[in-house]
Amino acid sequence: MDYGIKDKKAIVCASSRGLGKGCAIMLARAGARVVINGRNEDTLIAAAEEIKRDTGQEVEIAVGDVTTDEGRAALLRACPNPDILVNNAGGPPPGDFRDWDKQVWIDALNESMLAPIELIKATIDGMIEKGFGRIINITSSGVKEPIGILGLSNGARTGLTGFIAGLSRDVAAHGVTINNLLPGAFDTDRRNAMIAVGAKNTGRTEEEVRTEQMEQIPVKRFGSIQEFGATCAFLCSDQAGFITGQNIMLDGGAFRSTF
Repeated sequence: MDYGIKDKKAIVCASSRGLGKGCAIMLARAGARVVINGRNEDTLIAAAEEIKRDTGQEVEIAVGDVTTDEGRAALLRACPNPDILVNNAGGPPPGDFRDWDKQVWIDALNESMLAPIELIKATIDGMIEKGFGRIINITSSGVKEPIGILGLSNGARTGLTGFIAGLSRDVAAHGVTINNLLPGAFDTDRRNAMIAVGAKNTGRTEEEVRTEQMEQIPVKRFGSIQEFGATCAFLCSDQAGFITGQNIMLDGGAFRSTF
């Protein structure tokens, strides 16, 4: 299928690996001109080379932490007027809310709510002027089904979700859509790190923990970054222009709900 985004300019934040990288790969396969972002230059260069081998598309890099003013400025210098923006960041750490002081909360809000809003603010008017724009925010399944130890993420990402619910309707008539992707368990470095912690804390092997987690998912496996990226690419397509303000769960059926 021709997604109608050939040569469209796309920013994908935190995309040197994991879900962001999956989005970058699939947008490049669809013909978009992708700028990837991350904090480590060597990792970014390797990711850009991998994406080029996979898709035949040249990929530009922008080194920097997207949760900082400097990182966002570097990203916008590399792609000042994007047609597509994919907001993504690593996410706040787990823990007990009793241990979090005000600064910990402010850092979480900056990373998972305010930083994506700043990038939207910097790019959305250009999209409106062109009559085309696609904004995807990678949030978390915790927005719909809160995860106890991830209170920082639950709170900050739900705040972003509420903001997007209003903004997406305000700009829809201008050909600009905004949607959120809510990942469940995907086969990423972050997932592997969580498995390692779980194994250490319970005295089991990592394979045992991995198998147990997959058994809890109806499809009996973790998702791939390409599957995640394919959904992102479709939502950025011409064909998805009637989809906006939605929170789309990608979790292999783990969230058990009629709606």
